[in-house]
Amino acid sequence: MPGAVIVGSGPGIGRAVAQRFAREGLAVGLVSRSGGSLGLDGVLTYRADCGDEGELRAALDAATGAFGTPDVVVYNAAVVRPDSLAEANARAQLDAWAVNVVGALITAAQVVPAMARRGSGTFVVTGGMPEPKPSYVSLSLGKAGVRTLVAMLDEEYGPSGVHAASVTVAGAVAPGTAFDPDDIAEHYWRLHTQPREAWEREVLHAGTTG
Repeated sequence: MPGAVIVGSGPGIGRAVAQRFAREGLAVGLVSRSGGSLGLDGVLTYRADCGDEGELRAALDAATGAFGTPDVVVYNAAVVRPDSLAEANARAQLDAWAVNVVGALITAAQVVPAMARRGSGTFVVTGGMPEPKPSYVSLSLGKAGVRTLVAMLDEEYGPSGVHAASVTVAGAVAPGTAFDPDDIAEHYWRLHTQPREAWEREVLHAGTTG
């Protein structure tokens, strides 16, 4: 069964990406802290805090039990909050890093090797902060971290047929704006369907579709 798993499924990009893949006939699984369906019909839902390795691995195990190895996994979880260099404290930074980077790493470790053994699959991370901002320290560091993770996944598993990529969103997501989640979701579908010779590792959504 072709399947897409969205980790960190909220009402913005997560919901739009789920709808986009469902429209193409893929079964969709949503992993979120609430375990909710976002009002979508026919999706499977799994509850997990993406900063908790045990919960996240259990949710991914359940999803792969339902779908087999997914065709595409999207890591969309992030802690988005303003914080400054002067206010930095270790606990807050570690908690944000656990979701923003480590959760993406654990998700990749759980699903990408099986994709590589199969010889196909797509792993996409929602990126952001194309330029770091000192008013968003943890998010800037986190998005730099997942950009590096994608580069390593591409080097390690690209030759085996796994397309690792990120969609970098350079603004606040809101319907009806230049950062409409439905427009952003098109990037994820395009990355998933790109022929291997045209694979992109990063797509920037700077306010227009592409």
